[in-house]
Amino acid sequence: MASRQILIPGPDHPITVTPSDAHVVVRAGGKVIADTRRALELREASYPPVFYIPREDADMALLARSAHASYCPYKGEASYFSVEGGENAVWSYESPYEAVGQIRDHLAFYPDRVEIEVSR
Repeated sequence: MASRQILIPGPDHPITVTPSDAHVVVRAGGKVIADTRRALELREASYPPVFYIPREDADMALLARSAHASYCPYKGEASYFSVEGGENAVWSYESPYEAVGQIRDHLAFYPDRVEIEVSR
């Protein structure tokens, strides 16, 4: 198996992870999947910001691990979960690279596959 390229965030590809003051609620199929005031906000280069929600604030019984996986040279290997009405609607870096280690044990949600409500 070929080794994977590992990149460090920097001026050419910045990544920041900061605690958010937002109340974030995620719903799918009319059910609350996650509800937190402890989200982390990851900002990466020119991509839209992503909320990472602690697993403790999600109903993991409503998530089914899928076989899908992806790789980011800045963050590591991502695992995926499905929720009612959305295949691979959730991703998680279970062993993220050190530069983004804060997102370990957190979940992120595709906004086009679930409903994400953010209030400040």
